Amino acid sequence: MSPLLHHHPPNNDSFTNIVSGFNWESSKKKGGWYNFLIKSIPEIAASGITHVWLPPPSHSASSEGYLPGRLYDLDASQYGTQDELKTLIKEFHSNGIQCVADIVINHRTAERQDSDGRWNIFEGGTPDDRLDWDHSCICIDDITKSGDTTTNSGGTGNPDTGADFNGAPDIDHLNTRVQRELSDWMNWLKTEIGFDGWRFDFARGYSPDITKLYMGNTRPDFAVGEIWNPLSYGSDGKPNYDQDGHRRELMEWVKAVGGSATAFDFTTKGILQAALVEGELWRLKDSNGGPPGMIGLMPENAVTFVDNHDTGSTQKRWPFPSDKVMHGYVYILTHPGITSIFYDHFFDWGLKEEISNLTMIRIRNGIKASSTVRILASDPDLYVAAIDDKIIAKIGTRYDVGNVVPTTFKIATSGNNYAVCEKQ
Repeated sequence: MSPLLHHHPPNNDSFTNIVSGFNWESSKKKGGWYNFLIKSIPEIAASGITHVWLPPPSHSASSEGYLPGRLYDLDASQYGTQDELKTLIKEFHSNGIQCVADIVINHRTAERQDSDGRWNIFEGGTPDDRLDWDHSCICIDDITKSGDTTTNSGGTGNPDTGADFNGAPDIDHLNTRVQRELSDWMNWLKTEIGFDGWRFDFARGYSPDITKLYMGNTRPDFAVGEIWNPLSYGSDGKPNYDQDGHRRELMEWVKAVGGSATAFDFTTKGILQAALVEGELWRLKDSNGGPPGMIGLMPENAVTFVDNHDTGSTQKRWPFPSDKVMHGYVYILTHPGITSIFYDHFFDWGLKEEISNLTMIRIRNGIKASSTVRILASDPDLYVAAIDDKIIAKIGTRYDVGNVVPTTFKIATSGNNYAVCEKQ
């Protein structure tokens, strides 16, 4: 075994395919998002989905849930009530689908101000004092920004162990009360609400040692971290060909967490969309001849994706080119890694049938997170790869691929400038 793989990967080779069960506008849905999403469960279950990633469940200063306050108060969520959430999760479970909670614990919004007018008095959302924190649970170096205004929340805790988040006070995760009470809350989400796993929001905001602690205290069936850092760029404004440092950062985070978590493969997303936009499909083979993203180093811990509520949806902070989205899915749904599908693409873009076809080909041929890739062509206008020597994926504008694809492979599905073949 290579030294890179001395960790304990999650049990992802028993086929894992995630769908993000929301977008940036879901909290505004009339009648409640939970009540709306429950109607889609039969479609999701029939499409080879094993996990659904649900939005942050708690009371929040923002309707989307990413500025949480009263963590135990699930009735104040803009997505629906606690009972509606439990009903939704129960229905997913009855269809064999696990539910992943969006865990936003890097920062937290206060309930009220202290005697000096600083927002640092927290309320947990229960009659007792669970999660009822004060300034001692905020990092001492925390700064909150709103427009041109910078405020100090009066934190007296330990220095922040990760990146700063300007939108709300950064919580001191070295505080043992914080560790204990957040672990208890997450375990309550498992036992009382029914969640199976976690998506750690802004996981670079605190040390991977902290994530490791919460993983050990809560033992989720599945966990994925959001470590979103920019690619390295050249003077021409394009991403550099070599993004090894970027993907190794993701890999090192997983190893530091203990190897039982996964990370979103932002490296693969960035390289893939750059290759497609620029007509530079040669980017899809690294200098060692393998995939250039995290899936080329630690595929069983890499969650591949095309877009999510941040990068796409109405935020569009780093959107995949809209006319190349299916090429993105052809790549991730045929290649190693743990696959994930964006809600908008599946339900709103009319791509459900094409995406489902790719998923079924993946299942039928037993393609797994740890499958092997043999890249047969990586030219500007043509990318061809064999996965486990069972399927071959072709992406690119070049129609004539010559004898790159053996005659023993037949087309299983195809579309605009893509095809996937199966071995006969």
